[in-house]
Amino acid sequence: MNLEGLEDYMLECTNKSLFGVECLGCGIQRATALLFRGEFIAAFKMYPAIYTLLILALVVILNLFIKFRFAFQIKVGLLLLNVIIIIISYVIKMNAVL
Repeated sequence: MNLEGLEDYMLECTNKSLFGVECLGCGIQRATALLFRGEFIAAFKMYPAIYTLLILALVVILNLFIKFRFAFQIKVGLLLLNVIIIIISYVIKMNAVL
C-alpha cells in the first residue's frame, strides 16, 4: 500500500477528527486511490465494499442510457448488499481495534 503524497490531498474524516472513531466510509478514498494504482487486493483490504459500490455505480449510470427489465430490483439488491458489506466490515474493523 503505497499512498505517499496522495494522503495530503484526501479529505479528513470529520467523525474521526471530532470523536476519534472512524465512520462507515473511512477508507473509501484510500481504497479508490489504491484501485487507480492497480493495487486491487490492497483496495479490497482497505474498504471491502469498493467493488460492489463500483458495480452499483455502473448499473445506475448504464440504466440512465439503457432501460432494462428489473433495473429497480437490481439497484435495490446491490444497495442492500453494499449496506451489509459496509456494516459487517465496520464491525470487524472496530472489533479489531478493541
